[in-house]
Amino acid sequence: MELLKAILVDDELSSLQNLKQKLTEFCPDVEILATTQKPEEAILLIQQYKPDVIFLDIEMPRMNGFRMLDELGEFNFDIIFTTAYNHYAVDAIRISAFDYLMKPIAIKDLQNAVERLAKHRHLHTKDKLEVLRTSLTNSKSQEEKIAIPSSEGLEFIPIKNIMHIESSSNYCKIFFADGKSLLVTKLLKDFEDMLLPYNFYRVHNSHLINLAYIKKYIRGEGGQVIMQNGDVIDVARRKKEEFLKLITP
Repeated sequence: MELLKAILVDDELSSLQNLKQKLTEFCPDVEILATTQKPEEAILLIQQYKPDVIFLDIEMPRMNGFRMLDELGEFNFDIIFTTAYNHYAVDAIRISAFDYLMKPIAIKDLQNAVERLAKHRHLHTKDKLEVLRTSLTNSKSQEEKIAIPSSEGLEFIPIKNIMHIESSSNYCKIFFADGKSLLVTKLLKDFEDMLLPYNFYRVHNSHLINLAYIKKYIRGEGGQVIMQNGDVIDVARRKKEEFLKLITP
């Protein structure tokens, strides 16, 4: 595989050194071109080296990662965000379909992110960045969109239109309120991480549902949910108690 040329940007020296060490030792397909603690310097390095990917810290003094990207203007590289804070920015990154790593960065998470990047190089970075900016400026609402990789590129889908998602092996089928559906190569866990803050709940290993579209709940060992389109979905027994707390007034 062709080497991924990378630049690492993080204002904390220890975090920068830690990421560099893990990439060097555990990700042989990544070539580190440069590292920097200064976003202003990162802009110059990116313009000089033209990397394939930057590992970008979100929270940095004077100029955070998002502002740095604004300062760059046009660019043609992938981004893997790094952050120590699990707050609104992480939800926005999930929705935009960018990859991110939580500090302290786990080796397996790092390897998985690099592997995903190698398979989906430069997948509509500009469009994803626009979704990210929109998500950051808007309050959390069902008007937001989620960016979903498809065979043709990216599908930008309003979250409020998703009724439920069913998984099968490495594929997921998304069912929409208008009766249409979409098959995508993505794990249900990925959708769960992205949509959990938006009134979705995983009632079963293979089913993630939008609670706003529940029509009826039928009692049973785990029970069943009838969605507004008539689809009947089993609720796992181990999920029943938590699920009933969510839907019971």
